[in-house]
Amino acid sequence: MFSAKAVKMGACKGGCACCSCVTLSLSTLFLLVSTASLVLIYVLIAGETNKGPDPTLPQNYTYMVGVGRADCTGPPAEIPLMGYAHPQQKAAGIHTRLYSRAFIVDDGRKRLVFVTADVGMISQRLRLEVLQALQVKFGDLYRQENVVLSGTHTHCGPGGFFQYTLFMISSSGYIKASVQPLVDGIVKSIEIAHRSMRPGRIYRNRGEVDESSLNRSPHSYLNNPEKERERYDGDKDKQVTVLKFTDMDGDGIGMLSWFAVHAVSMNYTNLMVSSDNMGYASYLMEQDKNPGELPGQGGFVAGFSSSNLGDVSPNTRGPHCMNTGLPCDYVNSSCPEGGTKLCASIGPGEDMFESTRIIGHNIYMKTKELYANADEEVRGSLHFAHQWVNMTEVEVPFNSTHTARTCKPALGHSFAAGTTDGGGDLNFTQGAVEGDPFWDGVRDALLGEPSNETQECHHPKPILFSTGEMTWPLPWHPEIVDVQIITIGSVAVIAVPGEVTTMAGRRLREAVQKELQSEGSYRDVEVVISGLSNIYTHYITTYEEYQVQRYEGASTIYGPHTLSAYVQKYRGLARAIAQDRVTGLPPGPQPPFFEKNLFNLLPQASVDRKPVNSSFGDVLDQVLPVYRQGDVVSVTFVAGNPRHSGDIRDRTFVTVEMMDSRTGSWEVIHNDASWETRFHWLKGSNGRSNATVEWFIPAAAPRGSYRIRHFGHYKQIKGLRPVITPYEGVSDVFNITASFYYQ
Repeated sequence: MFSAKAVKMGACKGGCACCSCVTLSLSTLFLLVSTASLVLIYVLIAGETNKGPDPTLPQNYTYMVGVGRADCTGPPAEIPLMGYAHPQQKAAGIHTRLYSRAFIVDDGRKRLVFVTADVGMISQRLRLEVLQALQVKFGDLYRQENVVLSGTHTHCGPGGFFQYTLFMISSSGYIKASVQPLVDGIVKSIEIAHRSMRPGRIYRNRGEVDESSLNRSPHSYLNNPEKERERYDGDKDKQVTVLKFTDMDGDGIGMLSWFAVHAVSMNYTNLMVSSDNMGYASYLMEQDKNPGELPGQGGFVAGFSSSNLGDVSPNTRGPHCMNTGLPCDYVNSSCPEGGTKLCASIGPGEDMFESTRIIGHNIYMKTKELYANADEEVRGSLHFAHQWVNMTEVEVPFNSTHTARTCKPALGHSFAAGTTDGGGDLNFTQGAVEGDPFWDGVRDALLGEPSNETQECHHPKPILFSTGEMTWPLPWHPEIVDVQIITIGSVAVIAVPGEVTTMAGRRLREAVQKELQSEGSYRDVEVVISGLSNIYTHYITTYEEYQVQRYEGASTIYGPHTLSAYVQKYRGLARAIAQDRVTGLPPGPQPPFFEKNLFNLLPQASVDRKPVNSSFGDVLDQVLPVYRQGDVVSVTFVAGNPRHSGDIRDRTFVTVEMMDSRTGSWEVIHNDASWETRFHWLKGSNGRSNATVEWFIPAAAPRGSYRIRHFGHYKQIKGLRPVITPYEGVSDVFNITASFYYQ
């Protein structure tokens, strides 16, 4: 080994010519090494560019994470509940409150928001109004590309938040009093998550929830290719995927999960606002992680999101004829006497409340276990891709010579049959591949006959409503639809604008996964489907399931190639993410935001009246003096219409209070968001109404003195103007004891 100084001294002994030669040689060597280094760097960079984004990040990398929850409960009186489309199912009280839960992740370069809300589905109008409100508050920070809004699919939330005619008809129109709490609640949950952002980590886990779901259209599922069905264990997806959010100390701040089951444990006879089984799972998790807090309070946020639930029911006893107890017809889900109306799925509980409790508890218990054991850290950059698509004109190639197209929206005859979770009132049956002369004649006389083009496009669906050809007073169904994918490291979420069946979801997940893995970057990607997201377009079945034309196929509004079109569009988004070319995606045609011709069929709430010699809040039926754990306390008050209470978010119609013997003060232990309470509103004649509060005393309720209070507002006319006045009522004090005989 020679030092640089020795080399230089030795070279100089040979004279200037020799020194110049050495200097030249060293310079040449330096240039060669530098050039080789530059070439190597270029090759590495080019290789990385061709591979697309690397979802992995350094070991010490952390996200900024934020979680937020906000009340989004709308008026719990007289507004149709969204989901079953039964005209008689109008809100008349509160079973549990509705919440929006938001999760924000930032990797230092990009930020995304995922919201799961206790709502039947996200409508296009609701999404557009939320995005407008976010623009006002945050500028361009939160926008359509990086915000996903998903609904849990409860069928017991207030409707009236659509801008398309078909949905407005079934929900008494576009009801601002119903829309605004949803918009404000979703935006507030995002705002809370935004304010709470801190350095944190995300972990993932996955497992299966047993005895909590049933395929309600097995006849359709069996029409899928046998070889494809053999690849899967059963006709429903039982897996639940969990993301665990922690701060840098490892303390949990939130949880987000996806599971495929309809939130229809509460059936169409229920008249109370309810978050159903998925909401109850959230309730249990949040009560567990926020001990001592009332529902909706506490820092831990637990989001339970829908997935590919299109043909999945929580009513695990299956469909039976209510008049005979015998199983329904397998193909058509009807009964010899009573048709589809008397064919209903039940269970697993003795009534809908018990069924909701069982299914929600099952989901909660498995999710809690997965959350506790989640140790696989999610690391990597964030990506998102979004497009608007005209779903009425998507061309799907089959091979080099043949293509197919999607159709203008239309609903088939079996749509009117309903499902085994809630059948229709008329004599329609599932599985109809031929029209009915009587109903077709009624349709033609009232709405017009579907065009030959639409009928051919939807074959073999016999069209009941050609909604894509109906535009008065506004279009009956959307044409422009959101498609969106977000990725958090190695977790990809497909935001799907509808109810995807089990096999359709499997095909979509597999297609997106292959596309993400094609560039070698997402080798261990977990792909989940988030259903009922961004806009509602009814159902998405496989081509084979569509041929059977049960309810799900009849409700696949863009025709038999709907799934193929969605797969094509989502593959394009996944490819753009994998190749890091999202900025080159065309945004697509923007959806409409209708300002005119929105109608409201809900009449104004009438003036409140009360019995003679009474006041609002007076007790009509008093509590008993003593109860035991497990009993039900019931008290009835003179009440006003709950619609007169206006924006009821973060308030309550009910409190259950316990006397603190140490301080001599009353402590609120339950409110109308609690699972243990039920608030029933009964509208009487001549403007009179009553409110009955029930408290189901928990087995662990301490002995002591209790009371129940009711809060509300009533409307009167004074000087030709309506005046809203608050009131409250309180029950007598009652005691809880272990025995009536030994106190």
